[in-house]
Amino acid sequence: MPNLRISSLGGRPLLDIASYARRGLGRRDRLSPEELADIGRTARRTPEVMVKVLAKNSNNLRSVARHLNYIGRYGELELETDDGERLQGKDAGQRLLEDWDLDLDKDRREPALLVSVSDRSPKLVHKIMLSMPPGTPSKGVLAAARNFAREEFALKHRYALVLHTDEPHPHVHLVVKATSEQGERLNIRKATLREWRREFARQLREQGIAANATERAVRGETRINKLDGIYRAALRGESTHTRARARSAAAELLKGGLLPDPGSAELLQTRREVERGWRAAADLLAAQGHPELAGKVRRFVDQMSVPLTEREQLVHGIRRRQSAPWAPEAPVSR
Repeated sequence: MPNLRISSLGGRPLLDIASYARRGLGRRDRLSPEELADIGRTARRTPEVMVKVLAKNSNNLRSVARHLNYIGRYGELELETDDGERLQGKDAGQRLLEDWDLDLDKDRREPALLVSVSDRSPKLVHKIMLSMPPGTPSKGVLAAARNFAREEFALKHRYALVLHTDEPHPHVHLVVKATSEQGERLNIRKATLREWRREFARQLREQGIAANATERAVRGETRINKLDGIYRAALRGESTHTRARARSAAAELLKGGLLPDPGSAELLQTRREVERGWRAAADLLAAQGHPELAGKVRRFVDQMSVPLTEREQLVHGIRRRQSAPWAPEAPVSR
């Protein structure tokens, strides 16, 4: 079962959902102020931050320059750098490559790369996106992202960032040099992303923006992680991956029903553990003198949607469309 925690502080879980349902010596009997705040934000369904690492094309100079030019909208937007400089123009990406000595980093690694042609080249940069739901003040998102980048990378890794507001959800593109000024590489793991989400949410709250950073399982969500290209194509309704999965599910329905989904049992087991932990947390809240918050937690659990795998979600959508009432098309004026 996954580690079901809401966030952490200095490596210590603030809200480890699974622990509340344990019996015996490990059972919790008090909630800290930090845990109370995290529980309250989650039960109120406070907007969740998104921190996403874009994986493709980060290991060659041409692709890095192309990405920097893209996020700068080919000269229309300013790129803010870690030393306070603001770069603008169609050559901003190339200027950053030279300033960061990325060409030298690549040359230093070439002999090592020749040892095994099958090895993938190490990343020159990490491409990160910090995002909030539609309606979030974009200036606050930029200020929070600026502070987040300074706290995480200043005096260690060179970086540049820019705010995009051309989509409903305001987001900041952050490009971080993979090798620090001290020669150490930045390795991003799942635990790193959890800490970055927590820190970005904290920086947003410092700007007066309600923000939370919980794991999806803890929130009762079962959205499937997808590669960035598939995710963006799905948003546009152009994902061939999603269409192929939908056709497969529809074919199974036509044959008389779905085959058993191996991921369904694991989802249900995780949900049972989550619900057990949340209800135990509600009991703790009531015993600790927080009956109103305990009630919100119980309602939060009762309102969780049924956990579905990706294939089950597709089938649910197909059946919903099939049951929708038929409406005639509007006449075309000529």
